Amino acid sequence: MAKAHKTNAMRLLDGRRIPYVTHTFSPDIHSAEGVAEVVGMPPEQVFKTLVVLSTAATPRPYLAIIPGHRELDLKKLAQATGEKKLRMASQREAEALTGLQVGGISALALLNKGFTVYLDATAEAFETILVSAGQRGINLELAVADLVAVTGARTADLSG
Repeated sequence: MAKAHKTNAMRLLDGRRIPYVTHTFSPDIHSAEGVAEVVGMPPEQVFKTLVVLSTAATPRPYLAIIPGHRELDLKKLAQATGEKKLRMASQREAEALTGLQVGGISALALLNKGFTVYLDATAEAFETILVSAGQRGINLELAVADLVAVTGARTADLSG
């Protein structure tokens, strides 16, 4: 595929001199398994970013980064955040809050946008993981430690 243009997430990492590898694929691939197959990595290393909202009168937004082949456990995330109850943002809400398309949401592109970031503890089993670059069809492989350092992500058991 042609070389991907620089996304905000890539520019952020470049500016901080954080190494990463860009993986491009058809934006029509929507599953972690499909991405993993194309880029030659196990699906457990391909992570997705989900937008979650508290059910408070003024909802607080969270980003949950979990393995793409797993489901987010809202109760586990609520426990980690200290919230009574959480709900998944609808596609419309997620895109309005982030300015990014579902399938291309990236915590790296949303720094200082009011999101508290949580990373599933399974990421700690890997040196690097793949996350979205902020655009469908482009993922970034970077060190888990760098992702945590840049995003301020808190690690917790989030998926089932």
